[in-house]
Amino acid sequence: MKGTNSEEIALLRKEEHEKAWNRVKDNISEGKIVAGIVKNIRHFGVFVEIEGGLVGLLHIEDISVSRMKSPSERFSIGQKINVMIKSIDKEKGRIVLSYKELLGNWEENAEGFEEKTVVDGIIKEADKYKNGIFVELKPNLVGMAEYKEGFEYGQKVKVLIKKIIKSKKKIKVIIV
Repeated sequence: MKGTNSEEIALLRKEEHEKAWNRVKDNISEGKIVAGIVKNIRHFGVFVEIEGGLVGLLHIEDISVSRMKSPSERFSIGQKINVMIKSIDKEKGRIVLSYKELLGNWEENAEGFEEKTVVDGIIKEADKYKNGIFVELKPNLVGMAEYKEGFEYGQKVKVLIKKIIKSKKKIKVIIV
């Protein structure tokens, strides 16, 4: 776009957003699950293009119950994903999305695990002050092991399921 300045580009983007918003505003609602395409990944979240060209924000805390340093651990640009519309600000034309609700609840995720079995996991936090190591067993399920030196974020480990406490929605594990 030769001869256009940043103000003109911003105005064009705003006009395109308003057109997209007007096309789909009556078809979207909170709680609705929609298909989308990852358009941009930032440290705080993912921008996902959904119906009619609208772009919504998927905050990092709405991706999974597991801790993560960057949304790029789960998503890549161009990836097709389903998301749930968490909230809509019609005045500002903003849409907040969620992904973790589509991964199942604690009970559904814990269902496939049994005590005294060894499974794969990924270290998501090792905190000697909390005296624990958080191990992701599934994208929406985390177990906790006692703290030990030598483990770091992202490390793949084998863990023994020591105890499943359904009433507290907790899984205690031992790194083997």
